[in-house]
Amino acid sequence: MTNLLKETLKNIETSNHNISDIIFIGSEKSGYSCSWEEFEKLANKEYDSGYGAAEVAQDLIIVFSDGYKLYRGEYDGSEWWNHSRPFVMPEIKKSITYLFAFESDNAGWIDLDEIN
Repeated sequence: MTNLLKETLKNIETSNHNISDIIFIGSEKSGYSCSWEEFEKLANKEYDSGYGAAEVAQDLIIVFSDGYKLYRGEYDGSEWWNHSRPFVMPEIKKSITYLFAFESDNAGWIDLDEIN
């Protein structure tokens, strides 16, 4: 069993943020949101983060003032927090010629740099 509040606090720390950095907790899609104080009360519960059915709302996100975001990940019911850094424009932009691995001499599971 996993306590959502403790899991969240650990992920906030892992992301090098503080609670004071949070600007939004809720859903981008529906607009449901709460304060950190409300979240603490709602999240201080145990849930089964293992395989089965996901128990925590899948559209729950936590957004920080620098644009960094925590969002829910799930696979076969196993669930966790994912981390998303804000987009940073690359200093050097290169033209994309191919998008598919089969268009290059590669077999798959590769990125644009390897394909192009």
